[in-house]
Amino acid sequence: MDLFVIAILAGFILLVWGADRFVLGAGAVARNFGVPPLLIGLTIVGFATSAPEILVSTIAAIQDNSGLAIGNAIGSNIANIGLVLGATALIRPMNIQSETLRREIPALLAITLLSVMLFLDKYLSRTDGIVLLLGLGLLLYWMAGLGFRSAAGDPMSAEYAAEIRSDMRTSTAMAWFVLGLAVLLTGAQLLVWGSIEIAEVLGVSDLIIGLTIVAVGTSLPELAVSVVAALKGEHDLAFGNIIGSNMFNLLAVIGVAVTIRPVEIPPSVLTLHIPVMVGLTLVIFAIAYNFGGRGRVYRAEGFLLLTSFVAYQAYVIRGAGD
Repeated sequence: MDLFVIAILAGFILLVWGADRFVLGAGAVARNFGVPPLLIGLTIVGFATSAPEILVSTIAAIQDNSGLAIGNAIGSNIANIGLVLGATALIRPMNIQSETLRREIPALLAITLLSVMLFLDKYLSRTDGIVLLLGLGLLLYWMAGLGFRSAAGDPMSAEYAAEIRSDMRTSTAMAWFVLGLAVLLTGAQLLVWGSIEIAEVLGVSDLIIGLTIVAVGTSLPELAVSVVAALKGEHDLAFGNIIGSNMFNLLAVIGVAVTIRPVEIPPSVLTLHIPVMVGLTLVIFAIAYNFGGRGRVYRAEGFLLLTSFVAYQAYVIRGAGD
């Protein structure tokens, strides 16, 4: 048991460090090739911050643990809103000013509803996976166009420009990129192995482990990025990090996992976990638009989000949600 816990903790540490180096390298390489900072942030950095979820779910699916992969994707989306946004707003209230971000949020809602439709027959097939991956391609194309059109005056562009290294040689950036990916793969393998073994010892499903331990662990890079960005006053970047990660989780994480290994959907996913994910996504939509005014996430809202996340996790861990 101790060995499995150590493997999970080591996996978390490697995922956080590896994701940081992976994002650093990918962003610097793109900037050295003249890609606008906003476009880098919306696509490359957004995809890179979801790399832990993608790799963990891919390895889980290859090892015939698709329940862990699905739980990781849904649980990470719940953690990104409840834990990451909640904790970030509790530390520093956030103002949302980016018009680009306001265009992304309806896209997140649409992607969430598309994913829910695919879940309704209680089976995710390879065809469903391909549909999600095609949606990922369309999303990247749309976000690339959005990044080019909005780069000039959007406040999020300046925030990304401040964070993406412009003084790093391409060879150094590539080295960090490759090292980060290698560390991510190692961390993902350790986390999946430890999580599966813990699930067997505790007698719980891999879905529950994915929704709890794995989801929280793979959301740690997003938590670190959002908290640091908010402390620097980069509120749009902090909020956008959550939105982008959630879109990539649904399209890339689930898409890759079920394309590798189709999976039966347990009833609790439709009766509890997906409604919680959709409900929190609607909360983000309401916060961002604020009935036509400027979006702001206050400490009270952050506290409520964090409390809701803790209550949900307690309910699932207790076994009532399985």
